[in-house]
Order: sequence, then C-alpha cells, then structure tokens
Amino acid sequence: MDIRQESLKKHYEWNGKIEVVSRTPITNSEELSLAYTPGVAEPCLEIQKDYDKSFKLTRRNNLVAVITDGTAVLGLGDIGPEAGMPVMEGKCALFKEFADVDAFPLCVRSKDVDEIVRTIYLISGSFGGINLEDIAAPRCFEIERKLKEICDIPVFHDDQHGTAVVVAAAMLNALKLVKKDIKEVKVVINGAGSAGIAIAKHIINMGVQNLILCDRFGIICKGDGNLNSEQALMSEITNKEQIHGTLADALKDSDVFIGVSAPNIVSEEMIGSMNQDAIVFSMANPTPEIMPDKAKNAGARIVGTGRSDFPNQINNVLAFPGIFRGALDCRAKEINEEMKAAASKAIASLVSDEDLSEEYILPFAFDKRIGQTVAEAVIEAARKSGAARI
Repeated sequence: MDIRQESLKKHYEWNGKIEVVSRTPITNSEELSLAYTPGVAEPCLEIQKDYDKSFKLTRRNNLVAVITDGTAVLGLGDIGPEAGMPVMEGKCALFKEFADVDAFPLCVRSKDVDEIVRTIYLISGSFGGINLEDIAAPRCFEIERKLKEICDIPVFHDDQHGTAVVVAAAMLNALKLVKKDIKEVKVVINGAGSAGIAIAKHIINMGVQNLILCDRFGIICKGDGNLNSEQALMSEITNKEQIHGTLADALKDSDVFIGVSAPNIVSEEMIGSMNQDAIVFSMANPTPEIMPDKAKNAGARIVGTGRSDFPNQINNVLAFPGIFRGALDCRAKEINEEMKAAASKAIASLVSDEDLSEEYILPFAFDKRIGQTVAEAVIEAARKSGAARI
C-alpha cells in the first residue's frame, strides 16, 4: 500500500479528523434554558467575580490550542497555515486518543513574531494550555519565550520540548543497557534548529556534560559569524574544548549521535569512528541521517529513528499528551524543566530492566500506561517546583 495515497484518500473521506461534540443534552426547553439563556448567565457572573472559576465552569480545564503559522510543517517547510491544518487536526486527534485532552487547531496567517504572540495571548483565556507546532526557527524560540512571559497557562513548543523529552528517555535506557554514565559520555547532535537546540538543553539538564552541536556548516563554536542568536547562546554551553571541523570530526570517539537534520549525511565510516557500544538516533524523516542497517553494520549497538517501521521509534506521542494531561490536572502555570525531566524519566521507566534490549528502549506508542504515568510524574514535579496551582 502507498501510505501517502491511501492517507489522501482517507482525508477526502473523513473531511476533517476532529469534530465538536456536545457534553450536554439539549432536547427540550428546560435543557435549553440550563445550557443557554437564561440559566447560563449564572456561571458567567460567577466567572466575572472569580477568574479561576473559568476552569471549573467551562471546558477550559481540558482544552489545548494547537497553533501553527505553517512555516515548518513536518519536513515540507513553509507551506502556509492552511496547508498545515491536516497536521494540526492530527495532533488534536492524538491529544484526545492518548490522554483524553480536548484540543483545537488554529492556523495563524502571519510570520510576524509580535503579531503571532499578540494573537495567541488575546485568545489564551479560552484555553488551559497552548501547544505551538511547526513554527520555523529561530522565530519559534522568540514566540515561545514572549508567550511564557505574558500567559498564565502552559506554553509548550512540541517540536522542541516533546522531541527532547522522548530523546532523553531513549538515551537514559540506551545508556543503562550499554552501562555508560550520562555524565561521562560524549554526545554529538547534528541539526541546530528548534529540535536540536531543545534536545541539547534538555539532556544537559539531565546530566550530559560533554556535548557538541553541529549545523550544516560544521561544529558550532563561539564567535562563529554564521550563528543565529539561539545558536550563539548554545555555543557558550557546548563544545567546551572549542573543537573546529565537520560532523565527521565531531563524531570521532563519541558515544551518542542524535540527528535531527537531513537524510544520508552520516557514513558508515563516521559511525565506525565512534566509541564501542555507540548509540545512534538518526531521526530525519522520512529518510534518516543513516539507515539502521548501515549504522549497525558500522558498529553501532543501539539505533533509533523517527520511523514506525524500525525498532526504537522516537515519537513525540509518547510525551506531549501525558505532559499536558498532567499540566491541566494540576492547573500548572507553566511546563518547566523539572516537569520535562520527570516526563523523560517516566517514559524510560515503562521499559523494565528485564525487557530492556537493543531493539526495545522505549515503550510502544500504544502502551496504555504512558499517558497516565507521564501525567502523574509531571504533576508531582509541578507541585515540588511550585508550578502547580491545585
């Protein structure tokens, strides 16, 4: 089956992947009066007196906005907000299926940071959380940062943080299997966009001390004139030995490779130059930086990709539904570093020591334990860190 053509056919049949379903019956005059006028005036007045009651008297407590500007949709690039709508609808369907979170897709016709921030802020009172999606770097960093400063609900860019959470979970279990200490391994990340930078920040927070970040020009170093503002900040906390050169130079004597970049850019020789028991997460989609069989043949012990047709799929669906489920349930004001670290550890914990193997370092996406396990860990971390409001 050609999955792309079959998907297109299905999308014509579905005519949209989500719909609004009423939670209250409206079949007679009394029910109408209770759900709408005149009865509805009473909850309106309660919210007017106490803003927090908007979370108790409306669906806001379980509603997330999934928002894009259409500039970095999947691997398709800047295809526009309307063209990004099928992805946003799909994300909303995943929220519902994997964590019973209601989500609504919003596609914004602007590439202006301040205009996008203002638009999202003005509608934020209708939601319990904001999930940013498929917004190009470096604009995505600024949009998220500004929204976090002014919104009183969690703002989460899944391409950054969801990816980082799952990669960290995979790395924790892979390192356990090869018996290497996270504080002692050398990690190389290729791709210094939103995902690569977020992964770098997150795994440093989880304990990595030796990390080299590469982009299409090679190893990122302090003072490099090609760096954008976010990459310049990363140059201050990565590549501590200030090594110059190419990705091939970076990979020599490394323990972990994480690719969020482009297809077929890593050779078997480059994998062969890594340390024994190398871990390779080549996540470019649909074609990885190096195919799993080639990486294994070159000496990698554990290989993960973003694809479902190979073992060890590194899939954001393991993270974002449970993270938002937890954040909504404790009415968190933000999703902070402690909550993300807790999510990574919770995902990793679902693979027992007995089941852990070279081809099973992450739970399968349809493991029913994931959403609730992640949510519980996120709630605990939110309460300990002061992010929870209930």
